[in-house]
Amino acid sequence: MGGCIFAACNIRAVRKSSRELRETETLNLIMVTIGNIQLPEFPLLLAPMEDVSDPPFRSVCKDNGADMMYTEFISSEGLIRDAIKSRQKLDIFEEERPVGIQIFGGDEEAMALSAKIVETVQPDLVDINFGCPVKKVVSKGAGAGVLKDIELMVRLTEAVVKSTSLPVTVKTRLGWDDQSKNIEEVAERLQDVGIKAISIHGRTRSQMYKGEADWSLIAKVKNNPRITIPVFGNGDIDSPQKALAYKNKYGIDGIMIGRAAIGYPWIFNEIKHFLLTGEMLPAPTIEQRIAVIKKHLYKSIEWKKGLLGILEMRSHYANYLKGFPGIKEYRNKLVLLKELNEIEAVLEEIECKYKGYMVERTPIEMINYHEKCAV
Repeated sequence: MGGCIFAACNIRAVRKSSRELRETETLNLIMVTIGNIQLPEFPLLLAPMEDVSDPPFRSVCKDNGADMMYTEFISSEGLIRDAIKSRQKLDIFEEERPVGIQIFGGDEEAMALSAKIVETVQPDLVDINFGCPVKKVVSKGAGAGVLKDIELMVRLTEAVVKSTSLPVTVKTRLGWDDQSKNIEEVAERLQDVGIKAISIHGRTRSQMYKGEADWSLIAKVKNNPRITIPVFGNGDIDSPQKALAYKNKYGIDGIMIGRAAIGYPWIFNEIKHFLLTGEMLPAPTIEQRIAVIKKHLYKSIEWKKGLLGILEMRSHYANYLKGFPGIKEYRNKLVLLKELNEIEAVLEEIECKYKGYMVERTPIEMINYHEKCAV
């Protein structure tokens, strides 16, 4: 069964100053384990986000400190039908590990079969989505829709656990609404049928992404003496200061970060450095931002085989370049260009114009992706 074990390990703490100085510190830490997967103390997980958490985005998050990542969620029915989009979401790469593939659905047989399909591409774990609140998923009795039927949730989970040798984890919410916050019972029962970790978003399905995430019930799950698996909190973490405060207040094993990483993958290393030293890393320079944009772009082109990769990158420029005065002119160019050399020329122009300009680090604007199911 997964849990925490004491072990001595070497953790490289990277201080990214304006001069790119690096420092290495050796610490004795508590490892977090998920089945046979070992993660560092208080790991930072990249959340599965539809139309966001693809291999190019995961790559830049891994570079910047994400300890474990998940694919976009994949329909069990789509996998069984061999839908092209669903199959493409199975793409994972060695440099991403450890990485989990997330599936969703409301039929036990389909979920079990899709887990077997997932196993063929050899991810490190299988994750079940019981948290997506969007209508098109919930109306099919999947995602957060399963929160209304705990017995079904247990059966679906057990079917997946029995169908694969991989560790199985679950991503879910506090409950369906304020009258049915049943996460404590859910966590116990899902642990009983074999899950190795649980990630909990601190809202109900009815809340969608409105209001403030309530982590007090996540803490109750973690502090339940019956719970021995790792418990990860999710919802509203948008700064190193908040990450430290929630770590200390709620005692969870780690944090899953979603929307705050969009356009700002540096948040993972910023949190790690703040937890280690109590100091904030400098905000990324324009050179660092352009370097990450270029890697993201090149990976997108490589993965999507050309023009489609260029087109899909367009939605990311605004988030990467937010806060620079007069940037709209350049952003408008980037979302129209179709030739790589022309895009590179604009990026180089941006780097030249804003050299030495630093955007002040402020809490990241939390974007509502109600129809994208960003959790």
